[in-house]
Amino acid sequence: MILAKGTLHVVGFGPGGKDHMTFKAAEAISKADVVTGYTTYVKLMKPIFPDKEYKATGMIKEVERCRMAIEDAMTGKDVAMISSGDSGIYGMAGIIYQLADEMKADIDIDVVPGITAASTAASVLGAPLMHDLAIISLSDLMTPIDLIMKRVDCAGIGDMIVCLYNPKSKGRTEYLAQAQEILLKHRKADTPVGIVRNAGRDDEKSTITTLGDLDKADVDMFCIVIIGNSQTYVSNGRMITPRGYRLEE
Repeated sequence: MILAKGTLHVVGFGPGGKDHMTFKAAEAISKADVVTGYTTYVKLMKPIFPDKEYKATGMIKEVERCRMAIEDAMTGKDVAMISSGDSGIYGMAGIIYQLADEMKADIDIDVVPGITAASTAASVLGAPLMHDLAIISLSDLMTPIDLIMKRVDCAGIGDMIVCLYNPKSKGRTEYLAQAQEILLKHRKADTPVGIVRNAGRDDEKSTITTLGDLDKADVDMFCIVIIGNSQTYVSNGRMITPRGYRLEE
């Protein structure tokens, strides 16, 4: 028997609620035969799509999870591989393509973008990402810390807005302070810094501090840290980075 070609939708569902999800993401999940993802992400989706068949794996099981999704698609099923934020920014899109090639999987792959954490956090803080920016993860699980800090330094040299993902965990308490020290070589201590915890979720919290005081801020893995460039300022409790428009004629 020849099985029909399955489709694997690599879906970024945004922060976690349906109000921040694209129509295409919601459609891909609602039509899927199987929804696969990290355990925490599956828990977020079950209340929104309660009647789906779910498959989940825990932390550091990304390869196993993706293989499982590809294998299901190879049997002709319509599969949604879900992840928070955007599927192509620290998401599952890259590894799905890599594994599908390795497995010689005759399936259709559909990458469905979502709102990444940087965009969500920025909307809470005001308009801090209005110019060139760098998104850098401080997790050294996949990337050597020396290379990460080199990227931070390059972003500082280029006066780029810096958005830090995975800024601090119980096992990585010093990397944020290292990034702060590097950036202080390139910009003033009073540079605005926005911190958003659980961006776009029910228990969302935010605060604005400065680059000089960043080491004193309450930051963990659920936070996004946005460090302004040399032009970023704070007005009425909002971070704003000018794009360069002439406001007066």
